[in-house]
Amino acid sequence: MMRVALHSEIRDGAIEGYVANHARIPDDLVDTFARIGIRDWAIWRSGHRLFHLVECDDWDAAAAALRDDPADRAWQAVIGPYVELFRDADGEPGTAPLSLVWTLAAQRDA
Repeated sequence: MMRVALHSEIRDGAIEGYVANHARIPDDLVDTFARIGIRDWAIWRSGHRLFHLVECDDWDAAAAALRDDPADRAWQAVIGPYVELFRDADGEPGTAPLSLVWTLAAQRDA
């Protein structure tokens, strides 16, 4: 299993709607996540910035599977208006995972 972190930003004035829509995501999307190997997905918010931690079997394969998935397309139609953009590790627009800098567990294991 792998963990990846993602960073996105909420549009101005859209925090309440974004949070409300995440009270419970659609069951068909939960089923899709299970089928493509996404085991957990947590989101933290700081102001307009969102930080996602995804636990999955293979992020690249899961992301590719989501591109054509009907449940994800329906979800993006609902949640997309609240999201300004995703940023990559360098702060540029993109959905590439953030770069891991340090973990206590890795230091302990070394």
